[in-house]
Amino acid sequence: MKTSNITLGIAALAIAASLTVTSCRKKDKTPAQEPDNEQTTAADNSLAENSSNDIIAMGSQLSENSGTLTTYRMDGSVNPDFMFAATCATITPGLTGTIVTSYTLDFGTTGCVSANDGRTRKGKLIYNFPNATTGAKWYRNPGFSMVVTSSGYSVDGNLVSISGKTVTNTTPSSVTGQTVYSGTNLTWSINSNISITKTTNEVISWSCSRTKELINSNDPVCYKGQALAIDWTKAKIKLNGTASGTNAKGESYTAVATDLVRDFTCAPDGTKPHRHPFISGKINYTPGTRPTRYVDYGAGTCDFNATVTINGQTFAVTLQ
Repeated sequence: MKTSNITLGIAALAIAASLTVTSCRKKDKTPAQEPDNEQTTAADNSLAENSSNDIIAMGSQLSENSGTLTTYRMDGSVNPDFMFAATCATITPGLTGTIVTSYTLDFGTTGCVSANDGRTRKGKLIYNFPNATTGAKWYRNPGFSMVVTSSGYSVDGNLVSISGKTVTNTTPSSVTGQTVYSGTNLTWSINSNISITKTTNEVISWSCSRTKELINSNDPVCYKGQALAIDWTKAKIKLNGTASGTNAKGESYTAVATDLVRDFTCAPDGTKPHRHPFISGKINYTPGTRPTRYVDYGAGTCDFNATVTINGQTFAVTLQ
């Protein structure tokens, strides 16, 4: 096994389409085939993945906390697990009678700068909760549904257009009304179709179908039953599913994710407490007609280590 040090963003690591690897080989009569090192697809998919996950995270917190985005709007909190967006974001509820059935999150037109992640957001995200009037109004409720649209929404100058994005709580209805963990983990389905127009005017398309599971639903610090909000800073989630799309150069790709686990209490780099890598699971990533990249995130250790296998060659990588 060859070893390399690779610096990439966490989401890029999650999809790791391709990696530039420097290694030493003994010369022989038949030179070993060099691994493909094209990285554009990985970077484009990373951008889409980050954008999608951020949108879902804000929506889950909005719906869980009656329209507050404490972890996205507060500055100066002493809680190191909190991720902030900015105090300049405004939240407007939409009512059906006396029931909140939507929220509009407005970052303005001049640029709303995050206090902690350094990102500049503009435009609006609109979250609709079509099942709120039937009782499923919280992200934790079985049958809850969240449909997201956008209006001029951008992150760091990249325009994120949502053509379809729906999150549905697929937890069995038997947990409804329960105030403690009942032996059933909370689950959701996620379906997304988005496009991103980059600052270079190149366009990325990205589509995914995923399942999401709160695998520590039995932890009362994280999940306190149906009566109280989930504490996402203590969550451990598992993702399965597929993604596909085209990168900025028009090359297609597919990715199959199996049991990807992210522990939001795991932060290997103490100077970056909001960087929570995948700590286990696998992704089989195929860019165009090129060889599949087999990415393995390990067995649960809180670190930045993974392996990538391309054309039968396995590389140990340190992900920063």
